[in-house]
Amino acid sequence: MTGSARRRSGDSRYGGLVPLVAAAVCPHPPLLVPEVAGAAAPELDDLRAACDTAVGRLFTSDPDAVVLLGAGPTTGPVRSTATGSLQPWGVDLDVPLLPGQPDRGAVLPLSLTVGAWLLARQGVRAPVSAVQVAADAGPAEVGALAESVDAAGERVALLVLGDGSACRGQKSPGYDDPRAEAYDRRVATALAGADVDVLLGLDPVVSAELKAAGRASWQVLAGAARSSGGDWRAELLHDAAPYGVAYFVASWERV
Repeated sequence: MTGSARRRSGDSRYGGLVPLVAAAVCPHPPLLVPEVAGAAAPELDDLRAACDTAVGRLFTSDPDAVVLLGAGPTTGPVRSTATGSLQPWGVDLDVPLLPGQPDRGAVLPLSLTVGAWLLARQGVRAPVSAVQVAADAGPAEVGALAESVDAAGERVALLVLGDGSACRGQKSPGYDDPRAEAYDRRVATALAGADVDVLLGLDPVVSAELKAAGRASWQVLAGAARSSGGDWRAELLHDAAPYGVAYFVASWERV
């Protein structure tokens, strides 16, 4: 059955029209990969462990497919044989979207490279696909992508990659911005409560000024969750800004 047919017929197991059954939200700093972090790897052990927990929970819902979602140069699907590389961060390490199928012909953006790396740590237990969303995507673009996330399978789990503001202090990549802490607190609260209204209400202009790379991805998640209907149980597993960049880890499960 196609995604559009499923939306028409619905899914009696969940009472919704889009079969999104679970989501994990993780950041995508290259330093999350120990080979990139080197001697500093232990500094992100807690973040790494939280990501492993959130990604592992995706599979407790027994999804038919897992979709990686993260920021990229354009909006749309990514070829399944694409491979990410950590060479720009000083490590000769390739991360294929599908294990065993490296293909230099299509390159994953950083967000999906880290997402594929996180999935590989859990072992692939369902078909995997990926979509990217442009950092400046507006409401219509975000909404269209949210409506399409169920195309890969009957029960879809989303791994959503995105960082918060990068303006948390004078040594942060975006320098200090007094709006950053309140912005990140708002996002953290929304992720902790599966508050789709707050996520959908994030201002694209302010988000860009604060260098919040996750804004569009979080909004696609929120749109997909709203379209699916039903209630969600959410847990915020990590919330910190160790290098002046906000990193959130959250787990959403359908009740």
